[in-house]
Amino acid sequence: MTDANLQKQLEYFKSHQAELVRKYEGKFLVIKDQEVKGVYDTEIDAYTEAKKKFELGTFLIQQALPGQESYTQTFHSRVALS
Repeated sequence: MTDANLQKQLEYFKSHQAELVRKYEGKFLVIKDQEVKGVYDTEIDAYTEAKKKFELGTFLIQQALPGQESYTQTFHSRVALS
């Protein structure tokens, strides 16, 4: 699966985020083919079960939380540039 296909799965989550959070807040969702294929309590459970059913790289695991912070990451570095 290409990065473009994984991006489609993320776009599905983002466009349905409010609804998915209402139904599954805090749960980890396995999203494939722009559809929720599984709902799990932990990320490791989602991964373990998804890899049994789907080829790695063909699904997205996303926690159902409100806000942009749920699908973005910020990394901080102590490196100073001069």
